[in-house]
Amino acid sequence: MASLTINNLSKSYGKTEVLKAINLHIPDKSFVSFLGPSGCGKSTLLRCIAGLEEINSGEISTGYHAISHLPPAQRNIAMVFQSYALYPHMTVAQNIGYCLKLAKQSKSDIKQRVIAVAKALELEPYLSRKPSQLSGGQRQRVAIGRAIVREPEVFLFDEPLSNLDASMRVTMRMEIARLHQELDTTMVYVTHDQIEAMTLSDIVVVLQDGIIEQTATPLELYYQPANLFVATFIGSPTMNLLSCTVESISDTLITVIEHYSKTKTSVPVLPDHRCAIGDTLTLGIRPEHLIVETSPQDNTLQGTIGVLERLGGNAMLYVKTGQNTPLTISAENLIACQSGQEIHIRLSGEDCYLFTDNDNAIPRPFPAQQFLKEIA
Repeated sequence: MASLTINNLSKSYGKTEVLKAINLHIPDKSFVSFLGPSGCGKSTLLRCIAGLEEINSGEISTGYHAISHLPPAQRNIAMVFQSYALYPHMTVAQNIGYCLKLAKQSKSDIKQRVIAVAKALELEPYLSRKPSQLSGGQRQRVAIGRAIVREPEVFLFDEPLSNLDASMRVTMRMEIARLHQELDTTMVYVTHDQIEAMTLSDIVVVLQDGIIEQTATPLELYYQPANLFVATFIGSPTMNLLSCTVESISDTLITVIEHYSKTKTSVPVLPDHRCAIGDTLTLGIRPEHLIVETSPQDNTLQGTIGVLERLGGNAMLYVKTGQNTPLTISAENLIACQSGQEIHIRLSGEDCYLFTDNDNAIPRPFPAQQFLKEIA
């Protein structure tokens, strides 16, 4: 096991800069996800760590040892690819143990380690089968087993679940989480699926256009996003955004007036904010934090339900308020609403986020902090 450190890493294809001065430290035994939209550079960064892509500048180290100059086979890093890349003519046992055979391990050692890995991945009944006789989830477990049997310092996963159906993705997600607990080693996981990143990870690295936008725990990303991109990328459905103007300020509270409805909302902030009365800000609030009221109140805005989606346990309301983009509300499915109905929407200031004109978040308290202290 080892930590992983990246210093000022840059990668270009011709004149196109794909990764821009990446600096990152991944602690030993942690589970870290690279999360971002397609084309943000997350898979390229993973391939640079594995040695499959040559970097233009910078340094990569595991523990205290620089590995940037080493070929992939000498980095003691194992990678699980999006495609299973199994040898079709080999059995499961042969696929898992092939790297040990190349390393000229004894047959008895290979057999012992293959059986141990197969037991951990519940593949023992399938050791004599060929890949064509396995399901997608079983093939992915074979690919993971081929990485585990090498006993590397760092595991790399490049969107390993993207080829699986929804139910199998959930199953394999739990398998990967269990393996991380049992193996107690460093794992780096690339995904564009925020559910995977948020549920599996100790730390999530959010990338956009080859730049790290924020590195934080899942809860910190949700409650304290660094900027507008992170705030809208984390959470599904995406955060609602409203334009507003600062009416009054104190050290720990900013009161804003929403431009369209003139609704006033007081938002808790940390004392180190730099705002002035009259500044134009963007107010963000997540769909699950908007509250439907039966009558107008001081901090409610009026709208008309355009589309209503009942999803079983909850319902999604898309509300027209006169703005270009409707507000999205996640509400309990039992709510007595229908399309075309006028409703009143309350903005809870404690659940609101404020962003400056350059999209940076105004620092706010961590709402879950007291809850987490009570749990601890």
